[in-house]
Amino acid sequence: MEDSNMNDMRLTERRVGQAEAKISARDCQVWYGDNHAIKDVNVDIDDKAVTAFIGPSGCGKSTFLRCLNRMNDTIDIARVEGEITLDGEDIYDRRVDPVQLRAKVGMVFQKPNPFPKSIYDNVAYGPRIHGLAKDKAELDAIVENSLKKAALWKEVKDRLTAPGTGLSGGQQQRLCIARAIATSPEVLLMDEPCSALDPIATAQVEELIDELRAGFSVVIVTHSMQQAARVSQKTAFFHLGELVEFGDTGQIFTNPKDPRTESYITGRIG
Repeated sequence: MEDSNMNDMRLTERRVGQAEAKISARDCQVWYGDNHAIKDVNVDIDDKAVTAFIGPSGCGKSTFLRCLNRMNDTIDIARVEGEITLDGEDIYDRRVDPVQLRAKVGMVFQKPNPFPKSIYDNVAYGPRIHGLAKDKAELDAIVENSLKKAALWKEVKDRLTAPGTGLSGGQQQRLCIARAIATSPEVLLMDEPCSALDPIATAQVEELIDELRAGFSVVIVTHSMQQAARVSQKTAFFHLGELVEFGDTGQIFTNPKDPRTESYITGRIG
């Protein structure tokens, strides 16, 4: 009888743990043709927190990030197996529309990539195609709100008709963040969002990431361990396609459990 009660308690704990996770991956595998790029990844990503993926170049962190909004679907030779859920729903279910999924799980890329359109139209693009505004006033409000959340409104409010490509690199990246959050996503994926930016623009984007976690689950791939330590609450260390260690950022950097994590953090591998 006691064993049965213990099992019930464990099941309840597991359900509670799953309820708290925004995204869960179980036994996730990715192949590019015959290359087994991601092996047996299991992870729970919290809501309203920043999770950093770190590891050497080519270790699989960006590949796994792209699993979370099915960007790997766009690569012919890519194959994803296992289960990834968003709020308990399988995102690889045949009934899930990847376009609708990417409105919920926004993405910001390594290099700022504004559309060759005005600042206004860059931000308005997603809400327009997803029919999120019923009139111009509502669209104006979404654009203004998104630019404010991206800490860009004050800098561009008097030149919304100017091309987005005319902004500085740091401003372009914040414009891309505004564009990503304009569809009211629940998760924001960032693939090395500061690698093309100077230190001042990097500091601005890092400050923004810290502010955004109040409203989003943020997942960032970074090659900078200092950046991971500064902006994230949880850190995952990837090596050779495996998720080696995952935990609180402070613990990962000060008291890693796996010798490979310690070797990477102290600069012996990477």
